[in-house]
Amino acid sequence: MDNKAIAGLLYETADLLEIDNQDPFRIRSYRNAAQAIENLSQQVSELIGEPKRLLEVPGIGKGMLQNLQEISKEGRLALHAELLTKYKPSMLELLKIQGLGPKTIALIWSAYQIADLEGVEKLAREGKIRELPRMGEKQEQKLLKAIEDYRRMAGRFLLDAAEIQANKLVEHLKLFGGIDKITPAGSLRRGRETVGDLDVLVTGRCCVNDTERENLIEHVTGLPGLMQVIARGDNKVSFRMRSGMQVDVRTLSPDSFGAAMQYFTGSKSHNVALRQRALKMGFTLSEYSLAELDNQKPVAGKTEEEIYAKLKLDYIPPEMRENQGEIEAAERHALPELITEKDLQGDVHMHTVETDGRCTIEEMAEAARARGYKYMAITDHSKNLAFANGLDDQRALEHIRRIRKANEKIEGIKIFAGVEVDILTDGELDLSDSVLAEMDIVIASVHSQFNQESAKMTDRLLRAIENPNTSVIGHPTGRVLLRRDAYPFDVDAVLKAAARQKVAMELNSYPDRLDLNDRHLRMANERGVKIVINTDAHHTSHMEKIRYGVLQARRAWLTKDDVLNTLPAQKFAQAMKHGW
Repeated sequence: MDNKAIAGLLYETADLLEIDNQDPFRIRSYRNAAQAIENLSQQVSELIGEPKRLLEVPGIGKGMLQNLQEISKEGRLALHAELLTKYKPSMLELLKIQGLGPKTIALIWSAYQIADLEGVEKLAREGKIRELPRMGEKQEQKLLKAIEDYRRMAGRFLLDAAEIQANKLVEHLKLFGGIDKITPAGSLRRGRETVGDLDVLVTGRCCVNDTERENLIEHVTGLPGLMQVIARGDNKVSFRMRSGMQVDVRTLSPDSFGAAMQYFTGSKSHNVALRQRALKMGFTLSEYSLAELDNQKPVAGKTEEEIYAKLKLDYIPPEMRENQGEIEAAERHALPELITEKDLQGDVHMHTVETDGRCTIEEMAEAARARGYKYMAITDHSKNLAFANGLDDQRALEHIRRIRKANEKIEGIKIFAGVEVDILTDGELDLSDSVLAEMDIVIASVHSQFNQESAKMTDRLLRAIENPNTSVIGHPTGRVLLRRDAYPFDVDAVLKAAARQKVAMELNSYPDRLDLNDRHLRMANERGVKIVINTDAHHTSHMEKIRYGVLQARRAWLTKDDVLNTLPAQKFAQAMKHGW
Protein backbone atom coordinates (compact mmCIF):
# COMPACT_ATOMS: atom_id res chain seq x y z
CA MET A 1 0.00 0.00 0.00
CA ASP A 2 1.31 3.45 -0.88
CA ASN A 3 1.14 6.47 1.43
CA LYS A 4 -2.14 7.70 -0.01
CA ALA A 5 -3.82 4.33 0.61
CA ILE A 6 -2.42 4.08 4.14
CA ALA A 7 -3.53 7.62 4.95
CA GLY A 8 -6.99 6.83 3.58
CA LEU A 9 -7.22 3.75 5.81
CA LEU A 10 -6.26 5.79 8.89
CA TYR A 11 -8.70 8.59 8.02
CA GLU A 12 -11.50 6.02 7.65
CA THR A 13 -10.54 4.47 10.99
CA ALA A 14 -10.70 7.89 12.66
CA ASP A 15 -14.16 8.52 11.19
CA LEU A 16 -15.40 5.12 12.30
CA LEU A 17 -14.01 5.71 15.80
CA GLU A 18 -15.92 8.99 15.91
CA ILE A 19 -19.11 7.22 14.84
CA ASP A 20 -18.37 4.75 17.67
CA ASN A 21 -18.13 7.68 20.14
CA GLN A 22 -14.55 6.86 21.08
CA ASP A 23 -12.08 9.07 22.92
CA PRO A 24 -11.48 12.32 20.94
CA PHE A 25 -7.74 12.12 21.64
CA ARG A 26 -7.56 8.67 20.04
CA ILE A 27 -9.56 9.86 17.03
CA ARG A 28 -7.27 12.83 16.61
CA SER A 29 -4.17 10.63 16.78
CA TYR A 30 -5.34 8.66 13.72
CA ARG A 31 -6.11 11.84 11.76
CA ASN A 32 -2.77 13.41 12.68
CA ALA A 33 -0.94 10.27 11.61
CA ALA A 34 -2.88 10.15 8.34
CA GLN A 35 -1.99 13.76 7.59
CA ALA A 36 1.66 13.14 8.45
CA ILE A 37 1.81 10.14 6.11
CA GLU A 38 0.16 12.11 3.29
CA ASN A 39 2.95 14.66 3.55
CA LEU A 40 5.85 12.19 3.77
CA SER A 41 8.27 12.50 0.87
CA GLN A 42 9.24 8.81 1.27
CA GLN A 43 6.93 5.83 1.13
CA VAL A 44 6.10 4.13 4.44
CA SER A 45 7.01 0.83 2.76
CA GLU A 46 10.57 2.13 2.38
CA LEU A 47 10.80 3.20 6.04
CA ILE A 48 8.99 0.35 7.77
CA GLY A 49 12.28 -1.47 8.36
CA GLU A 50 13.65 1.60 10.17
CA PRO A 51 11.22 2.19 13.08
CA LYS A 52 13.34 4.99 14.55
CA ARG A 53 12.97 7.07 11.41
CA LEU A 54 9.19 6.62 11.41
CA LEU A 55 9.02 7.59 15.09
CA GLU A 56 10.77 10.86 14.20
CA VAL A 57 7.77 11.84 12.04
CA PRO A 58 5.47 14.18 14.02
CA GLY A 59 2.16 12.43 14.63
CA ILE A 60 3.57 8.89 14.68
CA GLY A 61 4.10 7.39 18.14
CA LYS A 62 4.77 3.82 19.26
CA GLY A 63 1.11 2.79 19.03
CA MET A 64 0.73 4.20 15.54
CA LEU A 65 4.02 2.57 14.50
CA GLN A 66 2.51 -0.79 15.46
CA ASN A 67 -0.51 0.02 13.28
CA LEU A 68 1.77 0.86 10.34
CA GLN A 69 3.71 -2.38 10.83
CA GLU A 70 0.42 -4.31 10.83
CA ILE A 71 -0.76 -2.56 7.67
CA SER A 72 2.58 -3.21 5.97
CA LYS A 73 2.54 -6.90 6.90
CA GLU A 74 -1.16 -7.73 6.52
CA GLY A 75 -2.39 -5.13 4.03
CA ARG A 76 -5.18 -4.27 6.49
CA LEU A 77 -5.79 -2.91 9.98
CA ALA A 78 -7.70 -5.13 12.42
CA LEU A 79 -9.36 -2.19 14.21
CA HIS A 80 -10.62 -0.82 10.88
CA ALA A 81 -12.04 -4.25 9.97
CA GLU A 82 -13.71 -4.63 13.39
CA LEU A 83 -15.40 -1.26 13.12
CA LEU A 84 -16.59 -2.04 9.60
CA THR A 85 -18.09 -5.30 10.87
CA LYS A 86 -19.87 -3.41 13.62
CA TYR A 87 -21.18 -0.56 11.47
CA LYS A 88 -21.28 -2.12 7.95
CA PRO A 89 -19.01 -1.15 4.99
CA SER A 90 -21.81 0.98 3.49
CA MET A 91 -21.14 3.54 6.22
CA LEU A 92 -17.92 4.50 4.44
CA GLU A 93 -19.96 5.69 1.47
CA LEU A 94 -22.02 7.90 3.77
CA LEU A 95 -18.80 9.62 4.87
CA LYS A 96 -18.33 10.81 1.28
CA ILE A 97 -21.53 12.87 1.39
CA GLN A 98 -20.81 16.57 1.93
CA GLY A 99 -22.18 17.74 5.27
CA LEU A 100 -22.75 14.21 6.54
CA GLY A 101 -19.98 13.86 9.11
CA PRO A 102 -19.32 11.07 11.61
CA LYS A 103 -21.43 12.68 14.38
CA THR A 104 -24.51 12.96 12.16
CA ILE A 105 -24.03 9.42 10.84
CA ALA A 106 -23.78 8.18 14.44
CA LEU A 107 -26.99 10.06 15.25
CA ILE A 108 -28.83 8.44 12.32
CA TRP A 109 -27.49 5.00 13.24
CA SER A 110 -28.52 5.39 16.88
CA ALA A 111 -32.05 6.50 16.00
CA TYR A 112 -32.86 4.31 12.99
CA GLN A 113 -30.09 1.67 12.62
CA ILE A 114 -29.59 2.88 9.04
CA ALA A 115 -26.08 2.76 7.58
CA ASP A 116 -26.43 2.99 3.80
CA LEU A 117 -27.01 5.76 1.26
CA GLU A 118 -30.39 4.57 0.04
CA GLY A 119 -31.68 4.24 3.60
CA VAL A 120 -30.55 7.73 4.61
CA GLU A 121 -32.05 9.22 1.44
CA LYS A 122 -35.36 7.48 2.21
CA LEU A 123 -35.34 8.87 5.76
CA ALA A 124 -34.75 12.39 4.41
CA ARG A 125 -37.54 12.12 1.85
CA GLU A 126 -39.89 10.92 4.60
CA GLY A 127 -38.99 13.93 6.76
CA LYS A 128 -37.39 11.83 9.49
CA ILE A 129 -33.93 13.43 9.45
CA ARG A 130 -35.36 16.78 10.62
CA GLU A 131 -36.66 15.07 13.76
CA LEU A 132 -33.12 14.36 15.00
CA PRO A 133 -31.32 16.67 17.46
CA ARG A 134 -29.49 19.63 15.82
CA MET A 135 -31.22 18.86 12.52
CA GLY A 136 -34.14 20.56 10.78
CA GLU A 137 -35.91 20.90 7.46
CA LYS A 138 -33.13 23.07 5.99
CA GLN A 139 -30.42 20.55 6.92
CA GLU A 140 -32.58 17.76 5.56
CA GLN A 141 -32.92 19.49 2.16
CA LYS A 142 -29.18 20.17 2.07
CA LEU A 143 -28.57 16.49 2.71
CA LEU A 144 -30.81 15.48 -0.21
CA LYS A 145 -28.96 17.92 -2.48
CA ALA A 146 -25.60 16.53 -1.31
CA ILE A 147 -26.75 12.97 -2.06
CA GLU A 148 -27.89 14.09 -5.52
CA ASP A 149 -24.48 15.71 -6.14
CA TYR A 150 -22.68 12.61 -4.93
CA ARG A 151 -24.62 10.34 -7.29
CA ARG A 152 -23.81 12.68 -10.18
CA MET A 153 -20.10 12.59 -9.39
CA ALA A 154 -19.82 8.91 -8.43
CA GLY A 155 -17.61 6.79 -10.65
CA ARG A 156 -15.23 9.66 -11.38
CA PHE A 157 -11.70 9.92 -10.02
CA LEU A 158 -9.28 12.81 -9.60
CA LEU A 159 -6.59 13.15 -12.24
CA ASP A 160 -3.74 12.30 -9.85
CA ALA A 161 -5.53 9.18 -8.55
CA ALA A 162 -5.96 7.93 -12.13
CA GLU A 163 -2.34 8.72 -12.94
CA ILE A 164 -1.09 6.87 -9.84
CA GLN A 165 -3.15 3.82 -10.80
CA ALA A 166 -1.88 3.99 -14.39
CA ASN A 167 1.72 4.20 -13.19
CA LYS A 168 1.27 1.17 -10.94
CA LEU A 169 -0.14 -0.80 -13.84
CA VAL A 170 2.70 0.30 -16.13
CA GLU A 171 5.29 -0.83 -13.57
CA HIS A 172 3.49 -4.17 -13.19
CA LEU A 173 3.39 -4.68 -16.96
CA LYS A 174 7.09 -3.89 -17.29
CA LEU A 175 7.79 -7.09 -15.36
CA PHE A 176 6.50 -9.05 -18.37
CA GLY A 177 8.92 -9.52 -21.27
CA GLY A 178 8.29 -8.69 -24.91
CA ILE A 179 6.50 -5.36 -24.41
CA ASP A 180 7.59 -2.33 -26.47
CA LYS A 181 5.08 0.35 -25.45
CA ILE A 182 2.63 0.84 -22.58
CA THR A 183 0.53 4.00 -22.88
CA PRO A 184 -2.49 5.25 -20.94
CA ALA A 185 -5.15 6.67 -23.27
CA GLY A 186 -8.65 8.07 -22.78
CA SER A 187 -9.48 11.06 -20.62
CA LEU A 188 -6.29 10.64 -18.57
CA ARG A 189 -4.15 11.26 -21.65
CA ARG A 190 -6.32 14.23 -22.62
CA GLY A 191 -5.84 15.69 -19.13
CA ARG A 192 -9.54 15.81 -18.24
CA GLU A 193 -10.04 17.14 -14.73
CA THR A 194 -11.63 13.85 -13.61
CA VAL A 195 -11.36 10.36 -15.06
CA GLY A 196 -13.90 7.56 -15.33
CA ASP A 197 -12.52 4.32 -16.76
CA LEU A 198 -8.79 3.96 -17.27
CA ASP A 199 -7.66 2.75 -20.72
CA VAL A 200 -4.14 1.36 -21.14
CA LEU A 201 -2.75 0.19 -24.49
CA VAL A 202 0.07 -2.33 -24.82
CA THR A 203 2.05 -3.41 -27.87
CA GLY A 204 5.09 -5.55 -28.57
CA ARG A 205 6.19 -9.02 -29.57
CA CYS A 206 4.09 -10.62 -26.83
CA CYS A 207 0.91 -9.05 -28.28
CA VAL A 208 1.29 -10.90 -31.60
CA ASN A 209 1.88 -14.45 -30.36
CA ASP A 210 -1.32 -16.10 -29.07
CA THR A 211 0.33 -17.97 -26.21
CA GLU A 212 2.36 -14.98 -25.03
CA ARG A 213 -0.66 -12.72 -25.27
CA GLU A 214 -2.66 -15.10 -23.08
CA ASN A 215 0.21 -15.18 -20.59
CA LEU A 216 0.29 -11.37 -20.60
CA ILE A 217 -3.43 -11.18 -19.83
CA GLU A 218 -2.86 -13.64 -16.99
CA HIS A 219 -0.04 -11.45 -15.70
CA VAL A 220 -2.30 -8.38 -15.79
CA THR A 221 -4.88 -10.08 -13.56
CA GLY A 222 -2.18 -10.49 -10.91
CA LEU A 223 -2.03 -6.72 -10.38
CA PRO A 224 -2.03 -5.90 -6.62
CA GLY A 225 -5.31 -4.28 -5.58
CA LEU A 226 -7.35 -5.89 -8.37
CA MET A 227 -10.73 -6.81 -6.90
CA GLN A 228 -12.79 -8.23 -9.78
CA VAL A 229 -12.22 -9.28 -13.39
CA ILE A 230 -15.22 -7.93 -15.33
CA ALA A 231 -14.44 -9.29 -18.80
CA ARG A 232 -11.62 -11.18 -20.45
CA GLY A 233 -11.05 -11.73 -24.16
CA ASP A 234 -8.24 -12.49 -26.60
CA ASN A 235 -6.99 -8.88 -26.77
CA LYS A 236 -8.56 -7.18 -23.77
CA VAL A 237 -9.10 -7.59 -20.06
CA SER A 238 -11.36 -5.35 -17.97
CA PHE A 239 -11.22 -5.29 -14.18
CA ARG A 240 -12.16 -3.22 -11.16
CA MET A 241 -9.70 -2.01 -8.56
CA ARG A 242 -10.28 -1.76 -4.82
CA SER A 243 -10.90 1.98 -5.28
CA GLY A 244 -13.81 1.21 -7.63
CA MET A 245 -11.94 2.34 -10.73
CA GLN A 246 -12.49 0.24 -13.86
CA VAL A 247 -9.39 -0.46 -15.94
CA ASP A 248 -9.33 -1.74 -19.53
CA VAL A 249 -6.05 -3.15 -20.86
CA ARG A 250 -5.84 -3.76 -24.61
CA THR A 251 -3.06 -5.63 -26.41
CA LEU A 252 -2.30 -4.44 -29.95
CA SER A 253 -0.09 -5.28 -32.89
CA PRO A 254 2.57 -2.62 -33.64
CA ASP A 255 0.95 -1.89 -37.03
CA SER A 256 -2.26 -0.63 -35.39
CA PHE A 257 -0.88 0.95 -32.22
CA GLY A 258 -1.11 4.55 -33.51
CA ALA A 259 -4.66 4.06 -34.77
CA ALA A 260 -5.69 2.56 -31.43
CA MET A 261 -4.00 5.41 -29.56
CA GLN A 262 -5.92 7.95 -31.59
CA TYR A 263 -9.22 6.07 -31.23
CA PHE A 264 -9.03 5.31 -27.50
CA THR A 265 -7.65 8.73 -26.56
CA GLY A 266 -10.78 10.40 -27.93
CA SER A 267 -12.70 12.50 -27.32
CA LYS A 268 -15.74 10.93 -28.94
CA SER A 269 -16.72 14.19 -30.66
CA HIS A 270 -13.15 14.71 -31.95
CA ASN A 271 -13.11 11.16 -33.31
CA VAL A 272 -16.47 11.58 -35.05
CA ALA A 273 -15.26 14.76 -36.76
CA LEU A 274 -11.99 13.09 -37.76
CA ARG A 275 -13.79 10.05 -39.21
CA GLN A 276 -16.07 12.32 -41.23
CA ARG A 277 -13.02 14.09 -42.63
CA ALA A 278 -11.46 10.73 -43.52
CA LEU A 279 -14.60 9.65 -45.38
CA LYS A 280 -14.64 12.86 -47.43
CA MET A 281 -11.04 12.16 -48.39
CA GLY A 282 -11.77 8.56 -49.44
CA PHE A 283 -10.57 6.84 -46.28
CA THR A 284 -12.08 4.96 -43.38
CA LEU A 285 -10.65 5.47 -39.89
CA SER A 286 -10.96 2.84 -37.18
CA GLU A 287 -9.10 1.65 -34.09
CA TYR A 288 -7.07 -0.63 -36.40
CA SER A 289 -5.94 1.71 -39.18
CA LEU A 290 -6.61 4.52 -41.61
CA ALA A 291 -7.51 2.60 -44.76
CA GLU A 292 -8.62 3.33 -48.32
CA LEU A 293 -12.39 3.31 -48.49
CA ASP A 294 -12.78 1.26 -51.66
CA ASN A 295 -10.40 -1.65 -50.93
CA GLN A 296 -9.74 -1.32 -47.17
CA LYS A 297 -5.99 -1.18 -47.79
CA PRO A 298 -4.27 0.38 -44.70
CA VAL A 299 -2.36 3.58 -45.44
CA ALA A 300 -1.47 4.58 -41.84
CA GLY A 301 -1.77 3.12 -38.34
CA LYS A 302 1.61 2.67 -36.67
CA THR A 303 1.67 6.21 -35.22
CA GLU A 304 -0.83 8.98 -34.61
CA GLU A 305 1.41 11.43 -36.42
CA GLU A 306 1.14 9.56 -39.72
CA ILE A 307 -2.65 9.37 -39.40
CA TYR A 308 -3.02 13.14 -38.93
CA ALA A 309 -0.48 13.81 -41.69
CA LYS A 310 -2.35 11.54 -44.14
CA LEU A 311 -5.50 13.52 -43.36
CA LYS A 312 -3.55 16.72 -44.20
CA LEU A 313 -3.56 17.96 -40.63
CA ASP A 314 -0.84 19.09 -38.27
CA TYR A 315 -0.48 16.76 -35.29
CA ILE A 316 -3.08 17.69 -32.68
CA PRO A 317 -1.92 17.34 -29.03
CA PRO A 318 -4.18 15.02 -26.98
CA GLU A 319 -5.26 17.83 -24.62
CA MET A 320 -6.85 19.73 -27.53
CA ARG A 321 -8.94 16.86 -28.91
CA GLU A 322 -12.40 18.04 -27.85
CA ASN A 323 -13.83 19.15 -31.24
CA GLN A 324 -13.51 22.79 -30.26
CA GLY A 325 -12.01 23.98 -33.54
CA GLU A 326 -8.73 22.11 -33.30
CA ILE A 327 -9.25 20.20 -36.57
CA GLU A 328 -9.88 23.39 -38.53
CA ALA A 329 -6.84 25.04 -36.89
CA ALA A 330 -4.68 22.01 -37.71
CA GLU A 331 -5.79 22.22 -41.34
CA ARG A 332 -4.77 25.91 -41.47
CA HIS A 333 -1.46 25.19 -39.69
CA ALA A 334 -2.73 27.56 -37.00
CA LEU A 335 -2.48 25.43 -33.84
CA PRO A 336 -0.97 27.45 -30.97
CA GLU A 337 2.35 26.48 -29.42
CA LEU A 338 0.94 25.24 -26.14
CA ILE A 339 2.54 26.07 -22.82
CA THR A 340 4.77 23.41 -21.24
CA GLU A 341 5.91 22.85 -17.68
CA LYS A 342 9.42 23.97 -18.68
CA ASP A 343 8.05 27.42 -19.57
CA LEU A 344 7.21 28.16 -15.93
CA GLN A 345 9.84 30.16 -14.05
CA GLY A 346 8.18 30.08 -10.64
CA ASP A 347 5.41 28.80 -8.38
CA VAL A 348 3.92 31.64 -6.34
CA HIS A 349 1.26 30.13 -4.06
CA MET A 350 2.84 28.28 -1.13
CA HIS A 351 2.17 27.85 2.58
CA THR A 352 4.59 27.21 5.45
CA VAL A 353 4.56 26.13 9.09
CA GLU A 354 3.64 29.73 9.95
CA THR A 355 0.03 28.79 9.08
CA ASP A 356 -1.13 25.38 7.84
CA GLY A 357 1.88 24.30 5.78
CA ARG A 358 4.25 21.50 6.77
CA CYS A 359 7.62 22.98 5.78
CA THR A 360 9.65 26.10 6.54
CA ILE A 361 10.31 29.03 4.22
CA GLU A 362 13.81 27.70 3.60
CA GLU A 363 12.63 24.17 2.84
CA MET A 364 10.05 25.40 0.35
CA ALA A 365 12.58 27.71 -1.31
CA GLU A 366 15.25 25.04 -1.63
CA ALA A 367 12.72 22.60 -3.13
CA ALA A 368 11.60 25.27 -5.63
CA ARG A 369 15.22 25.96 -6.57
CA ALA A 370 15.84 22.22 -7.03
CA ARG A 371 12.99 22.19 -9.55
CA GLY A 372 14.83 24.82 -11.57
CA TYR A 373 12.57 27.74 -10.68
CA LYS A 374 14.01 31.26 -10.80
CA TYR A 375 11.56 32.54 -8.19
CA MET A 376 8.78 31.52 -5.83
CA ALA A 377 6.46 33.17 -3.32
CA ILE A 378 5.43 32.40 0.24
CA THR A 379 1.71 33.19 0.58
CA ASP A 380 0.47 32.06 3.98
CA HIS A 381 -3.14 32.52 5.09
CA SER A 382 -4.71 35.55 6.76
CA LYS A 383 -6.50 35.61 10.12
CA ASN A 384 -10.01 34.76 8.93
CA LEU A 385 -8.81 31.18 8.51
CA ALA A 386 -8.48 30.61 12.25
CA PHE A 387 -8.25 26.82 11.85
CA ALA A 388 -5.18 27.40 9.64
CA ASN A 389 -3.58 29.73 12.22
CA GLY A 390 -3.93 32.63 9.78
CA LEU A 391 -1.84 35.79 10.10
CA ASP A 392 -3.04 39.06 11.60
CA ASP A 393 -1.44 42.37 10.61
CA GLN A 394 1.40 42.15 13.12
CA ARG A 395 2.29 38.54 12.36
CA ALA A 396 2.07 39.27 8.63
CA LEU A 397 4.66 42.06 8.93
CA GLU A 398 6.94 39.81 10.98
CA HIS A 399 6.52 37.07 8.39
CA ILE A 400 7.50 39.46 5.59
CA ARG A 401 10.73 40.20 7.44
CA ARG A 402 11.49 36.47 7.77
CA ILE A 403 10.82 35.94 4.06
CA ARG A 404 13.08 38.87 3.12
CA LYS A 405 15.81 37.46 5.37
CA ALA A 406 15.52 34.02 3.75
CA ASN A 407 15.70 35.66 0.33
CA GLU A 408 19.03 37.27 1.27
CA LYS A 409 20.39 33.99 2.62
CA ILE A 410 19.36 31.50 -0.09
CA GLU A 411 21.17 31.90 -3.38
CA GLY A 412 19.92 30.98 -6.83
CA ILE A 413 16.26 31.83 -6.37
CA LYS A 414 14.21 34.96 -5.69
CA ILE A 415 11.74 34.59 -2.79
CA PHE A 416 8.77 36.93 -3.02
CA ALA A 417 6.88 37.88 0.14
CA GLY A 418 3.16 37.41 -0.28
CA VAL A 419 -0.08 36.38 1.36
CA GLU A 420 -3.26 34.50 0.53
CA VAL A 421 -5.72 36.94 2.01
CA ASP A 422 -9.37 36.07 2.59
CA ILE A 423 -12.09 37.86 0.68
CA LEU A 424 -14.66 38.52 3.40
CA THR A 425 -18.41 38.31 2.77
CA ASP A 426 -18.63 42.00 1.84
CA GLY A 427 -15.59 41.90 -0.46
CA GLU A 428 -13.20 43.49 2.02
CA LEU A 429 -9.79 41.87 2.34
CA ASP A 430 -8.77 40.30 5.63
CA LEU A 431 -5.65 42.40 6.29
CA SER A 432 -5.21 46.16 6.36
CA ASP A 433 -4.29 47.91 3.11
CA SER A 434 -1.07 49.24 4.63
CA VAL A 435 0.13 45.69 5.35
CA LEU A 436 -0.99 44.37 1.96
CA ALA A 437 0.93 47.19 0.28
CA GLU A 438 4.13 45.73 1.77
CA MET A 439 3.59 42.44 -0.09
CA ASP A 440 5.14 41.54 -3.44
CA ILE A 441 2.08 39.47 -4.31
CA VAL A 442 -1.43 39.39 -2.85
CA ILE A 443 -3.60 36.38 -3.71
CA ALA A 444 -7.20 37.13 -2.70
CA SER A 445 -9.38 34.04 -2.18
CA VAL A 446 -12.83 33.06 -0.95
CA HIS A 447 -12.67 30.45 1.83
CA SER A 448 -16.08 30.81 3.48
CA GLN A 449 -19.77 31.57 2.91
CA PHE A 450 -19.89 29.74 -0.43
CA ASN A 451 -23.70 29.77 -0.40
CA GLN A 452 -24.13 33.48 -1.11
CA GLU A 453 -26.52 34.37 -3.92
CA SER A 454 -24.93 34.93 -7.31
CA ALA A 455 -25.35 38.73 -7.25
CA LYS A 456 -23.78 39.02 -3.79
CA MET A 457 -20.89 36.70 -4.66
CA THR A 458 -20.28 38.66 -7.86
CA ASP A 459 -20.17 41.95 -5.92
CA ARG A 460 -17.89 40.32 -3.36
CA LEU A 461 -15.37 39.30 -6.04
CA LEU A 462 -15.64 42.61 -7.90
CA ARG A 463 -14.85 44.55 -4.74
CA ALA A 464 -11.80 42.37 -4.08
CA ILE A 465 -10.59 42.94 -7.64
CA GLU A 466 -10.99 46.69 -7.21
CA ASN A 467 -8.68 46.70 -4.17
CA PRO A 468 -5.41 48.17 -5.52
CA ASN A 469 -3.36 45.63 -3.55
CA THR A 470 -4.93 42.55 -5.16
CA SER A 471 -2.57 40.81 -7.59
CA VAL A 472 -4.36 37.51 -8.23
CA ILE A 473 -7.75 35.95 -7.48
CA GLY A 474 -7.03 32.53 -6.00
CA HIS A 475 -8.95 29.38 -7.01
CA PRO A 476 -11.60 31.72 -8.43
CA THR A 477 -14.70 29.51 -8.50
CA GLY A 478 -14.14 27.80 -5.14
CA ARG A 479 -14.98 24.35 -6.40
CA VAL A 480 -13.54 21.15 -4.92
CA LEU A 481 -13.75 18.39 -7.50
CA LEU A 482 -16.09 15.49 -6.66
CA ARG A 483 -17.00 17.23 -3.38
CA ARG A 484 -18.19 20.80 -3.87
CA ASP A 485 -19.58 22.66 -6.87
CA ALA A 486 -18.39 26.13 -7.82
CA TYR A 487 -20.18 28.96 -6.06
CA PRO A 488 -22.52 30.97 -8.32
CA PHE A 489 -21.32 34.29 -9.76
CA ASP A 490 -21.24 36.25 -13.02
CA VAL A 491 -18.02 34.91 -14.52
CA ASP A 492 -18.12 37.29 -17.47
CA ALA A 493 -18.45 40.39 -15.27
CA VAL A 494 -15.64 39.26 -12.98
CA LEU A 495 -13.28 38.49 -15.86
CA LYS A 496 -13.96 41.84 -17.54
CA ALA A 497 -13.24 43.62 -14.25
CA ALA A 498 -10.02 41.64 -13.83
CA ALA A 499 -8.91 42.67 -17.31
CA ARG A 500 -9.62 46.35 -16.53
CA GLN A 501 -7.78 46.29 -13.20
CA LYS A 502 -4.99 44.02 -14.48
CA VAL A 503 -5.67 41.45 -11.78
CA ALA A 504 -4.63 37.93 -12.82
CA MET A 505 -6.68 34.78 -12.35
CA GLU A 506 -5.12 31.74 -10.71
CA LEU A 507 -5.07 28.29 -12.23
CA ASN A 508 -4.76 26.26 -9.04
CA SER A 509 -2.99 23.03 -9.99
CA TYR A 510 -3.95 21.01 -6.93
CA PRO A 511 -5.78 17.97 -8.37
CA ASP A 512 -8.91 18.41 -6.27
CA ARG A 513 -9.30 22.01 -7.47
CA LEU A 514 -7.96 22.59 -11.02
CA ASP A 515 -9.60 25.97 -10.73
CA LEU A 516 -10.06 27.71 -13.17
CA ASN A 517 -11.24 24.91 -15.44
CA ASP A 518 -10.41 24.79 -19.16
CA ARG A 519 -13.66 26.48 -20.23
CA HIS A 520 -13.19 29.42 -17.86
CA LEU A 521 -9.53 29.68 -18.85
CA ARG A 522 -10.55 30.14 -22.47
CA MET A 523 -13.09 32.77 -21.41
CA ALA A 524 -10.37 34.58 -19.43
CA ASN A 525 -7.99 34.48 -22.38
CA GLU A 526 -10.64 35.82 -24.77
CA ARG A 527 -11.21 38.76 -22.42
CA GLY A 528 -7.52 39.57 -22.09
CA VAL A 529 -7.03 38.26 -18.54
CA LYS A 530 -3.62 36.83 -17.67
CA ILE A 531 -3.23 33.55 -15.76
CA VAL A 532 -0.89 32.47 -12.97
CA ILE A 533 -0.37 28.69 -12.63
CA ASN A 534 0.27 27.67 -9.00
CA THR A 535 0.25 24.54 -6.84
CA ASP A 536 -1.07 25.95 -3.53
CA ALA A 537 1.68 23.78 -2.03
CA HIS A 538 1.51 23.00 1.69
CA HIS A 539 4.56 20.71 1.48
CA THR A 540 7.60 20.48 -0.77
CA SER A 541 6.20 17.27 -2.30
CA HIS A 542 3.15 19.19 -3.58
CA MET A 543 5.20 21.22 -6.05
CA GLU A 544 5.26 18.40 -8.57
CA LYS A 545 1.49 18.78 -8.96
CA ILE A 546 2.10 21.82 -11.17
CA ARG A 547 1.87 19.51 -14.18
CA TYR A 548 -1.87 19.05 -13.64
CA GLY A 549 -2.37 22.79 -13.94
CA VAL A 550 -0.27 22.89 -17.10
CA LEU A 551 -2.49 20.16 -18.55
CA GLN A 552 -5.59 22.30 -17.97
CA ALA A 553 -3.86 25.31 -19.51
CA ARG A 554 -3.03 23.23 -22.59
CA ARG A 555 -6.66 22.08 -22.78
CA ALA A 556 -7.58 25.78 -22.90
CA TRP A 557 -5.10 26.38 -25.76
CA LEU A 558 -2.94 28.67 -23.61
CA THR A 559 0.60 29.62 -24.62
CA LYS A 560 3.45 30.86 -22.44
CA ASP A 561 2.47 34.44 -23.35
CA ASP A 562 -0.88 33.96 -21.60
CA VAL A 563 0.70 32.96 -18.26
CA LEU A 564 2.48 35.51 -16.08
CA ASN A 565 4.77 33.15 -14.19
CA THR A 566 6.60 32.35 -17.39
CA LEU A 567 8.10 35.85 -17.10
CA PRO A 568 11.54 36.61 -15.60
CA ALA A 569 11.47 37.59 -11.92
CA GLN A 570 11.63 41.37 -12.40
CA LYS A 571 8.86 41.46 -15.01
CA PHE A 572 6.75 39.09 -12.91
CA ALA A 573 7.13 41.41 -9.92
CA GLN A 574 5.91 44.31 -12.08
CA ALA A 575 2.97 42.23 -13.26
CA MET A 576 1.91 41.60 -9.64
CA LYS A 577 1.60 45.37 -9.26
CA HIS A 578 -0.76 45.56 -12.28
CA GLY A 579 2.07 46.06 -14.76
CA TRP A 580 1.01 43.57 -17.40
